[in-house]
Amino acid sequence: MINFLIWIIAGGFIGWLASLIMKTNSRQGTIVDIVVGIVGAFLGGYFLSPLFNISTINEGNYSIPALLVSLGGAIILLAISKLFRNIGGFVLIILIALLIYIYSTCWTMGSTSAFCISVRAIPFLQ
Repeated sequence: MINFLIWIIAGGFIGWLASLIMKTNSRQGTIVDIVVGIVGAFLGGYFLSPLFNISTINEGNYSIPALLVSLGGAIILLAISKLFRNIGGFVLIILIALLIYIYSTCWTMGSTSAFCISVRAIPFLQ
């Protein structure tokens, strides 16, 4: 439970700091800062962690390098969302990232988890 609270607080701090750097703080609230921090940590873990060989806050690492990688992912997320300037474009980016994640875990790795089996059973994906 305490790890979950630290994760939320770290995600909020990273999202707030990224919004200050990208100058989007005036149009974001606390909840959006938390979401940006956590999703940004996911993007940082996916794109930046292999480059620097450092985990992110999503993996329970709260060291300075992990916070910086998570911050880098949050800045990338805000830079992409700034291209669209509205919630529709932001949702589209999140949806595309989710589809890429599902594709990379369910098809290329051949996972046999219940989630991947149910995704592969969708008729229009076969």
